[in-house]
Amino acid sequence: MIITYVHKFEKIINHILLFLLAIVTLLATVHVVWVIGNSVLTPPFFLLETHELMEILGMILLVMIGIELLHSVTTYITHRDFHLEIVVSVAMIAITRKIITLDPKELSAGSLLSIAAMVFALAVSYFLIRFSHRKKMTLDTNDTRPLEKEPLP
Repeated sequence: MIITYVHKFEKIINHILLFLLAIVTLLATVHVVWVIGNSVLTPPFFLLETHELMEILGMILLVMIGIELLHSVTTYITHRDFHLEIVVSVAMIAITRKIITLDPKELSAGSLLSIAAMVFALAVSYFLIRFSHRKKMTLDTNDTRPLEKEPLP
């Protein structure tokens, strides 16, 4: 009986989080549009400096992270399933965002190597997850039951 209430509570919390995440993603999208509009419409018109481009790309990637998290929470709510592939892709987008917005001159060689190791680990993880899904789908589609032979005419 208490489990039923816990599940209902969890469902309410998940829906609240989904709603808040949608609002944050919407606000981030509006902010990106605002920044692009201001950057393009102020003199010099339609010219963006490198730091402005990097800032805008970082914001766009932040919106993409929000969208992926929305997808992840929605999948969890509807299917009660947690897709590891989505989590790894969100992490890859986050690392990509960090790399784009970083100034490599400000970091030590150790920090750059650490970021490279994270990117490599996430890429290997993503590959292994995708490979295991393909292998599972192949095994599911291959029916190992013997075929009944049709009589020859």
